[in-house]
Amino acid sequence: MSICFILNPISGKRPLNRASAEACIREHFSDAEIYWTQAPGHATVLATEAARAKVDAVIAAGGDGTINETARGLVGRQTPLGIIPRGSGNGFAREVGMQLDFQTAVKQLKSAAPRPCDAGYANGELFLNVAGVGLEAEVAWQFMQYGKSGMRGKWPYFSIAAQTILTYQPPQWTLEADGAQMTIAPLTLVLANGRQYGSSFKIAPQASLNDGLLDLVVVQNVSKWKLALALPGFFTDKKPPFGVTRMLRVRHVQLTQKEPFVYHIDGEPRQAEKTLEIVVKPRALNVLFPKEK
Repeated sequence: MSICFILNPISGKRPLNRASAEACIREHFSDAEIYWTQAPGHATVLATEAARAKVDAVIAAGGDGTINETARGLVGRQTPLGIIPRGSGNGFAREVGMQLDFQTAVKQLKSAAPRPCDAGYANGELFLNVAGVGLEAEVAWQFMQYGKSGMRGKWPYFSIAAQTILTYQPPQWTLEADGAQMTIAPLTLVLANGRQYGSSFKIAPQASLNDGLLDLVVVQNVSKWKLALALPGFFTDKKPPFGVTRMLRVRHVQLTQKEPFVYHIDGEPRQAEKTLEIVVKPRALNVLFPKEK
């Protein structure tokens, strides 16, 4: 069996030790090809080349950004994507059922089996887990700036989110969802393929990775105290907090604003001029799920 591993050397709170990481991989996949990314976009190049060479699987070790980059080289191909989570939130990896420990994740992949999963596209760019506008996009933008100082992790993210909640003023959007049009001004709006952002924060607890639909979740601009009371509900597998969120299952969404705005794909911030178009492509990617999931 030919397996290609693509590892991001700088993902995670602590960089991987190359020697120990490669030794762990060789212990379970003796003939694996191992590559270390050298720059943004390198994972896509490596994954594309591996798929063309018809390897049996491509395994990506990194955060949601690295997983996304690797998947871009595999969408529309038979070659499955495997995941070793090494990021801050690890939203998509958690959805798949991968453990956060490197060695445990490698062991899980030994018996993992491929399943077809849907893929989302935001202005033509792939996302696997979630995309959206509003508060979480602003937080992602600020977290990116904060991360340039070398500080990452769960607590800085929640700190930035808490500060942003206190000051964020939602703009007005024109939303067209599967042909129906409305004007809204939510605190945040998410198109979810998976259930969670990461760190077990489940924005769309009933979403499915293979139902051919995206869960459109609108978090309404309610009072701060009501939002605080609802917050624990986002860490359960139940329906989103009543009176705070609205949910709709969709295939195609277009968001329009009068000014340029920030949005995010899989937690990575982007900028749009005035329009964001989001679509789902059913069963576009094969993903390795561990045996116990």
